[in-house]
Amino acid sequence: MAKAKRKKKEPIILVTNDDGVMAPGIRNLVEAVKGLGKIVVVAPDKPQSGMGHAITIGSPLRLQQVQLAEGTEAWSCSGTPVDCVKLAVDKILGQKPDICISGINHGPNHSINVIYSGTMSAAIEASIESIPSIGFSLLDYSMEADFTAARKYARIIVEAIMKRKADKHLCLNVNFPAVDESLVNGIKVCRQAYAKYEEDFDERKDPTGKKYYWLTGAFVNFDKGKDTDVWALANNYVSVVPVQFDLTNYVLKTKLEKTFKQ
Repeated sequence: MAKAKRKKKEPIILVTNDDGVMAPGIRNLVEAVKGLGKIVVVAPDKPQSGMGHAITIGSPLRLQQVQLAEGTEAWSCSGTPVDCVKLAVDKILGQKPDICISGINHGPNHSINVIYSGTMSAAIEASIESIPSIGFSLLDYSMEADFTAARKYARIIVEAIMKRKADKHLCLNVNFPAVDESLVNGIKVCRQAYAKYEEDFDERKDPTGKKYYWLTGAFVNFDKGKDTDVWALANNYVSVVPVQFDLTNYVLKTKLEKTFKQ
């Protein structure tokens, strides 16, 4: 008698972001991965851009179930993007998801932005917890941004990662150019550019005459390489940068070992 085939377990896809659970970007990401697994959304209850890898200590965290998309379990969290990942695994899922995807962020997270990004910190937190992860960002800050191309390429990338046996610490930083789908030249795997904001603090006065400061600045690319995320995006490619939470400079480590040799 032939053995009955065991039903394949449906993969769990954890979706989060830093723009808030009601942001258009996260709705578009959910739409992009529909049908690839059981989708569970856990995202901040308000915008958390620029939070980096912050976690909440000394204040209570709250979870509330919300209506997001039909057939999708969704929760808002009073904490940071990193808190969302931690609570999702420990309290909502009770297990590690098969993949964690974060975004789609309104605005770029290329080059040095990855350090400050709440979108990418959520993905990196998942990677730390041995969950393959991807952070997605679109180079358009507008809440009315066109996510058509982003949805298409997000699905291609997520599907490709889920089909292969991914490294449990895999973490990808994906950025989409803000152009029509027909103008996207494809996907390019890149390195992170050395580019950053040259910051300035504009000194102002409030109505009482007291000084306050407003962060301003201009983005400057110091890296002229044609293998960077900044170059790829400027040339209408979807940039994919593999990142890691191990910040050790191994080249310098080797040099220092010789310097401080006992």
